[in-house]
Amino acid sequence: MTRQLTASAELIGWWAALTLLWIVLIGPVDPLEWCLGAAAGLIAALAARGARRAAGDR
Repeated sequence: MTRQLTASAELIGWWAALTLLWIVLIGPVDPLEWCLGAAAGLIAALAARGARRAAGDR
């Protein structure tokens, strides 16, 4: 249970940070860009978590 909670917290942290970065860099934001930013942030967060786990196993 603790492992799942830690993984979820890490994923949410990455997602929030990357989505915020997307929104800040885009400039004027409309609802479609919020959705695209959230989706791109989630994909990048999954990749970042996978890369961190892969590097940590070595």
